[in-house]
Amino acid sequence: MGKAVKIHPAVDGGLKPAAAKFSGGSLSCKCEKKNVIVSIAGQCAHNHVCGCSKCWKPKDALFSQVAVVSRDNVTVTANAQKLKVVDPKTTIQRHACKKCGVHMYGRIENTDHPFFGLDFVHTELSNEAGWAPPEFAAFVSSIIESGGASPKNIGAVRARLVELGLAPYDCLSPPLMDAIATHTAKAAGVLR
Repeated sequence: MGKAVKIHPAVDGGLKPAAAKFSGGSLSCKCEKKNVIVSIAGQCAHNHVCGCSKCWKPKDALFSQVAVVSRDNVTVTANAQKLKVVDPKTTIQRHACKKCGVHMYGRIENTDHPFFGLDFVHTELSNEAGWAPPEFAAFVSSIIESGGASPKNIGAVRARLVELGLAPYDCLSPPLMDAIATHTAKAAGVLR
């Protein structure tokens, strides 16, 4: 039953391993011409499939696929004028192509946020092979909220995620939740 559930085109056929010494690549929007190009130096981290309602998802995908990279390693190299922030009120400022709607990168501008300095990217927008594969599934229950899945089918979705080797969470992975808690504790002065 689990194999019938489609999660995301980049993971439905199984996860591909990261390339050793991967040096990065370019992400391209889905426009037919004058594509927005974002260059990423180096490998991504914490790649995952995300069920939240804010992340860009390919057509017919239940989840988005999102990874993080240092914001210092992200450069818009073509057609930056086509980018706009989707919702300036959100924590992650998602920069999307005005024409095709694809989110090219998300940036946190709040210097007090635990993930400040990291940009969120969709590595499936790259033609280069070797990006680190997804490691987990975040905000799984949110696919119900966004209308992507029926509560009756969420068990099959979770089973398929486990089958793919993507532990399902209704938050972020334990290491990322620990990073948030550590940052919060240090900011509050209860941890040095």
